[in-house]
Amino acid sequence: MEVVITSDAATLAADAIEALVRRNAAAVLGLATGSSPLPAYRELVRRHRAGTGPSYGKVRCFLLDEYVGLPAGHPQTYRETILRELTDALGIDRDRVSSPDPSDLRRAGVRYEEAIRAAGGVDLQVLGIGGDGHLAFNEPGSSLGSSTRIKTLTERTRRDNARFFDSVEAVPRHVLTQGLGTILRARHLLLLAAGEAKAEAVAAAVEGPLSASCPASVLQLHPHATVLLDEAAASGLERSAYYREIWSEKPDWQGL
Repeated sequence: MEVVITSDAATLAADAIEALVRRNAAAVLGLATGSSPLPAYRELVRRHRAGTGPSYGKVRCFLLDEYVGLPAGHPQTYRETILRELTDALGIDRDRVSSPDPSDLRRAGVRYEEAIRAAGGVDLQVLGIGGDGHLAFNEPGSSLGSSTRIKTLTERTRRDNARFFDSVEAVPRHVLTQGLGTILRARHLLLLAAGEAKAEAVAAAVEGPLSASCPASVLQLHPHATVLLDEAAASGLERSAYYREIWSEKPDWQGL
């Protein structure tokens, strides 16, 4: 796992995504929603509009999760959110953006896993982390080998997401989410975290034991996981001096 403590996470994340698409025009991106990746998405859109980014016309995208119970086209579905925040602006056709289908809950997980495999797997998966260490909507206690399935949101997670709705009561109680095993099959994991509220979860994920009590700790199992942190999110790390030294001496040509 590579841990980078930086004030410029959005630029580094955008650089990594652009480098992938330049190498492979038909790359498969795994996309998270929420506040953590938003600065990186805005940087990608800025570059694209300035004409300095690559073409995304052949890129495929798979979302981490989707709410259950919201009507199609609802502005707070994760599909509508990612279309609005990123993929429409990058010129990615909407039929190349996939999300779990809440209209068929019995088969949605299996179908989504099959769709990811049929696309050749995810090349780069963007991730955030919850304050309790959840990854996607894999809450503490989730199986480390889980696949895409329906999950019940905890009250803490619903409160955290209430800022996107009129009230906590309006936040759906269920989601379809990629499992931890699904996430681990992506070839590169890129996690972004900012703010002191994430510091405890980040420390548990990066330096704590591998445990279902902190689902994000599965990143420790991955051969190519990158964690981009601001100073506040990194404030709970014991080995921060080591991470800074390794990053400062890394050859430029290696990238992330």
